[in-house]
Amino acid sequence: MRLPRTVRTVGPLFASAALCGALACVPSAHATDLGHAVLAAKDGWASATTGTTGGSKADAAHTVTVSTRAQLVAALGGKNSGNGSNATAKIIYVSGVIDLNTDDSGKHLDCSAYATGGYSLPAYLAAYDPKVWGTSKVPSGTQEDARAASQKKQADKVQINVGANTTVVGVNGGTLRGGGLVVKNVDNVIVRNLSFENAADCFPQWDPTDGSTGNWNSEYDAMTVYGATHVWVDHDTFSDGAVPDSSLPSYFGRIYEVHDGLLDVVKGADYVTSSWNVFKNHDKTNLIGNSDSASATDAGHLRVTFHHNLWQNTVQRAPRVRFGQVDAYNNYYVPSAGDYEYSLGVGKSSQLVAQNNYFALPSGITAAKVLYNWGGTALTAGGNSVNGTTTDLIGAWNAANSGKQLGTSAGWTPTLRTGLDAANTVPAKVTAGAGAGHL
Repeated sequence: MRLPRTVRTVGPLFASAALCGALACVPSAHATDLGHAVLAAKDGWASATTGTTGGSKADAAHTVTVSTRAQLVAALGGKNSGNGSNATAKIIYVSGVIDLNTDDSGKHLDCSAYATGGYSLPAYLAAYDPKVWGTSKVPSGTQEDARAASQKKQADKVQINVGANTTVVGVNGGTLRGGGLVVKNVDNVIVRNLSFENAADCFPQWDPTDGSTGNWNSEYDAMTVYGATHVWVDHDTFSDGAVPDSSLPSYFGRIYEVHDGLLDVVKGADYVTSSWNVFKNHDKTNLIGNSDSASATDAGHLRVTFHHNLWQNTVQRAPRVRFGQVDAYNNYYVPSAGDYEYSLGVGKSSQLVAQNNYFALPSGITAAKVLYNWGGTALTAGGNSVNGTTTDLIGAWNAANSGKQLGTSAGWTPTLRTGLDAANTVPAKVTAGAGAGHL
């Protein structure tokens, strides 16, 4: 079943190989369908105020197809720095698989290529073994400094910055592997029909003070929206690819976690719509607001809509929210029985609305697990279905957690919706239409 999308196209596409230089111009057949599409009116928070049009006004010289990391960086504006000042409208088609861990000649780089300052994992493990270092303070010193420098060296290569007024679209199985996109302090960006795989950090940090047993923490998201506005993320597939957490080693009794978020919205970002995406086989999936202490930057911002997304075999953060007014409706949740913690996290000063979602919970997982109270209380939840039965999620949580009660009102009512499906129709619609390759 092909699902209708309420998008419009803007202007004709004039393809000229001469204007495109070393980068291949895209054929008009798929450019008109995807590259020139803009977000429909009332389709989530990204449609607010000025709306989101991405690079729909790009001329022929800035409408290109890329198939290597070097071509992608060049199309986005050159050296992989902030790109925030480059406001030229751009449409970029990502064709096939791009390995972001490559040098400018296209040679693959493994983790050893980024190690600097004398860093080595065996030396790091020896230095910060809890039996040696203890458990009361985070690592510092020569090996930690080298780890941080190595991590930054990799980030400069695999975290690709996207400028304002840009549309990035996957074609021919368009995939970014080994890194991700950073939409930072810019306005008006569209990312559609892409697969993101294994945004792996080669240099996780050990933090013995994180939780009761310590944790390994990594840095890179598959996609980060950082201080940016009017961002539409649509029909993408996010996963750990061929490197699931189950394949990772453990050190100090904890998984050596090389993955961070799949799609995080942080640092005062605003007006974001995530629609028809697939998030699968991952732990910490979507974080909205990254610190309880960030009220100065985040309060009054972080307005995000999630609709018709699929979370499959994810552990937590679908999403976890701080500060923002977040609308989550008509989403499909299919957790596994193993490590599942929760789906919707109600955090500090958040105002979360969760309506007409469908939760396919495995045997042994009850409706009380769907929510988690991270220090917030403002929540509206209604019309949600658990395994085919309309369920009061707030009531289920409150009955099982007498000391951490949730309220029953988010304090606002969403108006930026193109429609609201009955929850029991969501599994078929989302399964048929979500993710890359369904446009």
